[in-house]
Amino acid sequence: MRMINLIVVHCSATRADRDFTEQDLEACHRRRSFNGTGYHFYVRKNGDIKSTRPIDKPGAHARGYNAGSIAICYEGGLDANFRAADTRTPWQRHSLRVLIKTLLADYPGCRVCGHRDLSPDANADGVVGPEEWVKECPCFDAEKEYAEFCK
Repeated sequence: MRMINLIVVHCSATRADRDFTEQDLEACHRRRSFNGTGYHFYVRKNGDIKSTRPIDKPGAHARGYNAGSIAICYEGGLDANFRAADTRTPWQRHSLRVLIKTLLADYPGCRVCGHRDLSPDANADGVVGPEEWVKECPCFDAEKEYAEFCK
């Protein structure tokens, strides 16, 4: 079994007013030469949690962090004008909380963060701020949102 110390939340970077199924996600990742979906879980707008990659297989979602992490992606992240936005539905919010809480029960002590929080600390101040984000994904502050589970 892999040593897991990180749970990384992503968005699919797709418009919230359009469906993007787990099959669409798989096809998108295969077009990028991935060996299947890079995330372990995918949360649809209706709250359905899809298992998209075995946990014992490293993900393909955050270069340099894949070996010891579990990746969760939610459907959406862009508004109708293709701008980054927290588009999570109430069902997604609930399912993400349940999934993260469950994973932390199985992998206690993990850090939970968003993909953006893994950007390089360009100014070396010990904090990765918005000006340093490589991307805005997951379009909300995952570390803050799930901090209560990591105490």
